[in-house]
Amino acid sequence: MLRALGYPRLVSVENFRTPNFPLVAEVLAWVVKRFDPKAEDLPSIVETEHDRVLFIRMVAQFMATKAHVRLNTKKLYQADGFAVQEILKALTLLYSALQNNDPDNDLEDEGGTTHNFDMSNRTGELKQIRALASNITTKGAALFDLLRREVNLREMRTNVMNRPLEVIDVERGLQEAVAACEAELRETQKAIENVATDEATVEAKCEKKKTALERNQKRLLAIKKSRPAFMDEYEKLEEQLKIHYNTFVQRFMSLSYLELRLEENEKNELSQMSQREALH
Repeated sequence: MLRALGYPRLVSVENFRTPNFPLVAEVLAWVVKRFDPKAEDLPSIVETEHDRVLFIRMVAQFMATKAHVRLNTKKLYQADGFAVQEILKALTLLYSALQNNDPDNDLEDEGGTTHNFDMSNRTGELKQIRALASNITTKGAALFDLLRREVNLREMRTNVMNRPLEVIDVERGLQEAVAACEAELRETQKAIENVATDEATVEAKCEKKKTALERNQKRLLAIKKSRPAFMDEYEKLEEQLKIHYNTFVQRFMSLSYLELRLEENEKNELSQMSQREALH
């Protein structure tokens, strides 16, 4: 994957059979530069334990804030196969961006053959981010308004909770709730009765339409079976029309052929006359 991303040297898993912190640091520094070429320079000296801890902490913080990738600092510090798994998280993100990029803009001269990770063409994601930011702002404003009203609401709620309950008030509330339930029940029963009435009306209309349909179908069959009085004369005239049409077509073809032959004869006569005049 490093080779596809344009890393300037070959790296194998065998390089990490034993802890190899200098190579891990080199790869991590290169990855950070690929994400943000303007990122601050990382410590180049990683000989002491303090330098290594500082380097790993800076890389993990950068990846978490810029690329939203969480790296396990303990595994990175081990600089072995577990560190390779953590590095692959960032490399996978870069490789997926490379696959989504326009292939005409992938290559860039930078000492060797490298790839350009231009995120400007991902307009769809930018639109989603803008919409999400707008939604977060709206929700935040609504939440702020609710929290501001909570001061008064808390006081009102406390007063209601601390107020002693009167039996008369409780009874009145229950009676109102029962009355509301009874009114809703009556409305529901009325709606059910209306549904039954509507169902009977619809069934009567369906029966009426069905009867009309059967009557029209019978009438249609009767019309199909009946033969008009003028049908015999119509068929005779149709046969005569076919004969006259065939005669017309034959005569028209003959006339067209004769006109064509007449035109050819006239052209031949004109050409012969011109040849005779040329001889004299």
